[in-house]
Amino acid sequence: MNTKKWTAGVITSSDKGYAGAREDKSGQVIMDLLETSGYEIIKYVIVPDEQDMLEKEMKMIADELKADLIITTGGTGFSTRDVTPEATKAVIEKETPGISEAIRYFSLSITKKAMLSRGTSGIRGKSLIVNLPGSPKAVKESLEYLIEPLEHGLEILTGKASECATT
Repeated sequence: MNTKKWTAGVITSSDKGYAGAREDKSGQVIMDLLETSGYEIIKYVIVPDEQDMLEKEMKMIADELKADLIITTGGTGFSTRDVTPEATKAVIEKETPGISEAIRYFSLSITKKAMLSRGTSGIRGKSLIVNLPGSPKAVKESLEYLIEPLEHGLEILTGKASECATT
């Protein structure tokens, strides 16, 4: 019997990580925090900063694996190779701007550079997709801040809100 409450996919967007030239610490931070919070990681992948590959992974995790949550890390800055927000916008059906705004708002209390994040978030089917920054420190801070309200959003999205209210 699966004792995990939610399923999640983790996508790291990194040319160096994909090539094996850099260890993916941010992806590991995400997986550790999610597992501690009761998520089952059903897919973890590192892809290069290529929009079509990011889109393909997001679609597969949402449409085929039916993950409740998809967290991306990396590719949200100003570099010409940073295309994670564009890939996310191409696959989502509804935007969830409050999540991305909350990440930036919270992060601005830590560093002024948070205003440079272009991360976005949205819904595809019954999956919530959230872009996080690329640094392990920023990932940890952002996800710890979001994890509790995300659960309520997932309860509503997946239709478990009424079940949760009665159990």
